[in-house]
Parts: sequence; structure tokens; C-alpha cells
Amino acid sequence: MKWRALVPAVLLVIATFIGSRLSPKFLDFHFLLDRSTLVMETGLIALGMTFVMICGEIDLSVASNMVLTGCVTAKLLEKGWGIPAGVAFACLMGTGLGFLNGLLTAKLKLPSFLVTLGTMAAYRGAAQAMMGPDSVKLPKGFVNLDESYVLGIPWPVMIFLVIAVITAIVLHQTVFGRWAFSTGTNESASRYSGIPTDRVKILVFALTGLMCGIGSCMLTSRLGVARYDLANGAELDAITVVAVGGTSIFGGSGTMLGTILSLFLIDIMRSAMGVANMKAEYQLTAIGSLLILSVLAMNLGGKIRLSKRSSAGAT
Repeated sequence: MKWRALVPAVLLVIATFIGSRLSPKFLDFHFLLDRSTLVMETGLIALGMTFVMICGEIDLSVASNMVLTGCVTAKLLEKGWGIPAGVAFACLMGTGLGFLNGLLTAKLKLPSFLVTLGTMAAYRGAAQAMMGPDSVKLPKGFVNLDESYVLGIPWPVMIFLVIAVITAIVLHQTVFGRWAFSTGTNESASRYSGIPTDRVKILVFALTGLMCGIGSCMLTSRLGVARYDLANGAELDAITVVAVGGTSIFGGSGTMLGTILSLFLIDIMRSAMGVANMKAEYQLTAIGSLLILSVLAMNLGGKIRLSKRSSAGAT
């Protein structure tokens, strides 16, 4: 386990212990599994966001991408498209919208914060213009994916775990993953070293878009409808998950394991606070405090590791 994943791992153990003290039923395995289906869309987005942030960029349009993709897919299903075709289209559309973000950022050298801030409004506005105040109901064969199980695990959780393993291997065991870390550490040096930094950035944004496409299917399947105002604030949730998981907002460092642990940490915390009947505003305060605490802990850990290295080098 990388040291950056240690902080969310320890906090996950503490949060689980506290939750178990609040209610004896808190540690029920089926309760935790069913509860986790509510955050799988955020988890998928966070997997892609980990790549983006490691490259030193940010994507604020992920929630709007997911909603626009979900609304368009719902319209197509309403017109008679088959479910496999609709899911494939959602994946392609989400990837395309993410690819556009990467293209504007990498090729036009625009700040990703401003690019995705603009596309966040554009994608959400397009969904609102298309849907208006109405909602589209999804066909029966598409909904309630979260109530279907494989090997005793809800399908959304199983899909997330499979994708999480794949993205972890890509990030930590492939050349592309090393390129992403190098790009985030020093883009200019990486470019002069022969790394196609522009292509890397475009691909990580496209990957995040793919996660949005898959997440849109999960979200609309769970809710049974598609509306333009779904997933408000999901982009901040995803960024929080990645940051608490140890990925630096300045790029160059991070771990997929930390992101995965952080997702379940925040889910466990919210479940525990729900069991304790804590008000929503207090829950937000607790999550914000968790973010600050985890960043401080990781910065402190980094300074300790550097001081040990310096001491070892001096001797």
C-alpha cells in the first residue's frame, strides 16, 4: 500500500468503528452493499478524475456530461432504441464530450479549469434546453440495475470494482500510467523527453468522459427517469473523493487505491451520520473537515518522509 493510501485506509477503519458503535446493525454486510450502490456513479467519475488530476488538470464538467448523456440516451430509448444500443451510445457520447475537453485543453493550451467550467454550463444547459421541466421514464428492462445481483453483489458495485481494478492496472502498471505521472510532475520536461503529453491529456479526459457515460446509465437506471437537474454537485463529490484519496491537485502523485478507499470512507461516514440522524448541513461540515484533515495528514507525512530521506542522505 502506498503511503498516500494509508490516510484514507486508517480513516475508513475509524469511521467503520464509530458507525458500528452508533448502531449494531451498521456492520450488516447487505446494508453496506445496498447503501454503496448510491455512490457508484460518483466512484466511476472519481476513477477517471484520478487520471486527470495526476496529469495536473481538473474536470468540472463531469456531472453535466453525465446528465446530458443520460438525457440523450433516455430520449433514444424512448424512441425505441434497444438497451444495448443505448448503453453503447451513452459510452460513446460521454467519451466524445470528455475528448472535447481534452482537445481544448491540450491543443489550444487553455486552462482546464476554465474549459471545463464552460463545458459544465454548456452541457447542463443543453440538457435543460432539450428536456425542459419534463422527465423521461426509462423502459422496464433498463431500470433497477441496483436491485440485481451477481455473486451476491449488486451489479453497480460489481461493475465499479471491475473497472477500478482495470484502471488501477493501467495507472500503476503500464507505460501510459507512467506518462500520466510524468506529465503531471513536469509537462515541459516530459515533452522534451519524447512523451506525447498532449495525447496523454486528451486520453485522460476521454477516459473520464467514458466513466461519465457508464455512470449516466447507472444513475438513470437507479432513478428510473432522466432529468436535466440530476447529479447536482457530483463533480465536487468526485474531486473530494480523489483529493481525500491522496491525489495531489498539482499533479504528479496519487494512487487509485487511495481513491477507492476514499470513496468507501465517505460513503461509510455518510451512512454513519445518517444512522445518527445528523442534519445534512452537519454532514457537509464533516465531509469538508475530512478533506482538510486528510490533506494536512498527507502533507505532514510527506514532510516526514523527506526529512528521513535527508537524514539518511546526510549520513
